[in-house]
Amino acid sequence: MAEQKKLLRALAGETLDVPPVWMMRQAGRYLPEYRATRAQAGDFLSLCYNPELAAEVTLQPIRRYGFDAAIVFADILLLPQALGADVWFVTGEGPRLSTVTSASDFNKLTGVDGIHETLNPIYETLKILKSELPKETALIGFAGAPWTVATYMIAGRGTPDQGPAHALKSTDRETFQNLIDLITEGTISYLSAQIEAGAEVVKLFDSWAGSLKGADFNDFALAPTKRIISQLKARYPHIPVIAFPREAGDAYVGFAKATGADCLAIDTKVDLAWAAKELQKDGCVQGNLDPKLMVEGGDRLISETKRIKEALSNGPHIFNLGHGITPDADPANVDVMLKALRG
Repeated sequence: MAEQKKLLRALAGETLDVPPVWMMRQAGRYLPEYRATRAQAGDFLSLCYNPELAAEVTLQPIRRYGFDAAIVFADILLLPQALGADVWFVTGEGPRLSTVTSASDFNKLTGVDGIHETLNPIYETLKILKSELPKETALIGFAGAPWTVATYMIAGRGTPDQGPAHALKSTDRETFQNLIDLITEGTISYLSAQIEAGAEVVKLFDSWAGSLKGADFNDFALAPTKRIISQLKARYPHIPVIAFPREAGDAYVGFAKATGADCLAIDTKVDLAWAAKELQKDGCVQGNLDPKLMVEGGDRLISETKRIKEALSNGPHIFNLGHGITPDADPANVDVMLKALRG
């Protein structure tokens, strides 16, 4: 039964002796079976849009490790592609997109109504997973939060300081706001369709939230997240939402309550005693093992896993990394972490 899934129990506010566990990017390049399936698909985007192969790579870490949740294999840049941006991946360098730096660029994008034609394979992947996942494993859908997605759409790639997005925000506020609004509406529609296809939880990744300060954080990280969650809750009141405003610092405080998120994912920089005191009072906290320890392994991996479990043991907690697992991680270290966590 859905009620008995450990992840859903933690998201409902239950404190468990052993927290449920999954890892960001758990289906990925650190696993040899993933690399084999990706080679079969041809390239990254072809893998995302092939429901059978995307379901296969989503299931691989579940088979290997028995995580408490699977997160559908996709990418946050599929939505920009569905909105009319050109998206491609350069091997060894990452994503590239056509840029939105003016009103005329913005006007070339398509409306929200047409996104599902492009994104339908993701919904098909979710339907396959819904039937094939073990009954105790929760199914997570996801999207990028509007600010983070906008930074890629404006710069045409990932940037260290999100400078191009900050520049457009300063010089052409109207175009910038229009882009945020479009992504927000697209995200509501995209996540709604993921839920209809079988997602039991959805997560919003705001990977670059930390570069927004003061009023900008409230306007472009908090406000769009709140709008997305309020719309999803109006349609699907029983579907929990995890928010991840990475590197928000002090702005993590009250974020879950202000946005309506059921769980707040925290990055590796967050002090756990502080998180237990300031964040867990508002509900479930997810995090926050340093991904570097999945490369390093050894005693420090064991001690840190136990320390995080203990520090957040007085409230609802989902054990996870503070960011995605890296391609150079040793798959054996995941077993070490799980043994330390589960005993």
